[in-house]
Amino acid sequence: MAPGAEQAPPSDIADEGLAEAGRARIGWAQRGMPVLRLLTERYAGEQPFAGLSVAACLHVTAETAGLVGALRAGGARVFLAASNPLSTQDDVAAALAAAGTYVFARAGVDALTYGEHIHRALDSAPDLVIDDGGDLVDTLSGRPELVPNVRGGCESTSTGVLRLRRMAAAGVLAFPMVATDTTTTKRMFDNTAGTGQSVLDAVMRATNVLLAGRTVVVAGFGPCGRGVAARASGLGAQVIVTEVDPVRALEAVLSGYRVLPMAEAAAAGDLIITVTGSRDVVAAGHLAALRDGAILANAGHFDAEIDVPALAQAAVKVTRDVRPHADEYTLPDGRRVVLLAEGRVVNLVAAEGNPPEVMDVSFAGQALVLRWLAREHATLPAGVHEVPPPIDEELARLTLESSGARIDALTDAQREYLNSWRAAP
Repeated sequence: MAPGAEQAPPSDIADEGLAEAGRARIGWAQRGMPVLRLLTERYAGEQPFAGLSVAACLHVTAETAGLVGALRAGGARVFLAASNPLSTQDDVAAALAAAGTYVFARAGVDALTYGEHIHRALDSAPDLVIDDGGDLVDTLSGRPELVPNVRGGCESTSTGVLRLRRMAAAGVLAFPMVATDTTTTKRMFDNTAGTGQSVLDAVMRATNVLLAGRTVVVAGFGPCGRGVAARASGLGAQVIVTEVDPVRALEAVLSGYRVLPMAEAAAAGDLIITVTGSRDVVAAGHLAALRDGAILANAGHFDAEIDVPALAQAAVKVTRDVRPHADEYTLPDGRRVVLLAEGRVVNLVAAEGNPPEVMDVSFAGQALVLRWLAREHATLPAGVHEVPPPIDEELARLTLESSGARIDALTDAQREYLNSWRAAP
């Protein structure tokens, strides 16, 4: 622990009186998080984080509380800031603070307070960090006095990993960061299954529209986009995919979807969902093509995928909250465009994010990676690292065990056959 880290700052939460409601919400989520429960018990005995401080920038939700609990059971002091103010559950923040976590998160704070909260988490002089989108590590790089104390950390989003790789290329990433987003297990559970379900859940909560028979445009066919497209198709929608990557576009075609440029897809879509990690995916030039009543939603980490300023500038009237988390923009020719969640990550603003069973796997992976970093950090150079395969395999095994699934084991003859270059006798 770095000098001065023992001076813990007070939490900054909305209302301490919400703690009881937060505990109930956390309790419900933990019913669906058996892998983290197992790791919490294991870490309580092992104490892999004894004497260490962990600074985390994550969505402050009931599921995140499961990860925090595992780290604290393992001896860590946890300092938690929100990675998105609109996703913060104030009751969960209160419950975590009451239980001894240092929490700097209030729903709906402005950008200035959001940044201050990240700084307050970093004031702990962390030994380990957890990031969701890259803002914490970016802020940390501007505080060089803290960097020597950091053993390493993990990043859980593709957007954040991209930022980390750029930081490493520029020579400003001074410690090892593990890209937990890139594992097969995480992409299967979290990105494809979890995001696919939670995004459509958010759209239906915010709009109550029938998706069957409608045309849904999915911008981006990465792991998250594949999940969104599959769920939309399963609900009876006609799906169009937009892409810039020819390999992913080909995969979309072979999956049975139409693939068009956004300029054409925008004119056909009743619902357009962006999930690319890029910016200006629905740009000013696409507004003229939108249908009357078109719904725009973003499932990417940052609110740059839909050009909201251009939409606001083009509108002659804006009606806020025509439904919760749905704003209606009236264009000069009378067409109405509905924007969900202010263009922010829709599944965490208009719904509750991925289900506990999904986040159980993602957060358990991060807990395993942090244990490994606490032990092996001295052997790792600064930069972006992949999750070691044994950790991903352990996570898959624990998840299978928790679900009651069982698999076969290779016989000695099978292992010898697979390891031999000779033809089978």
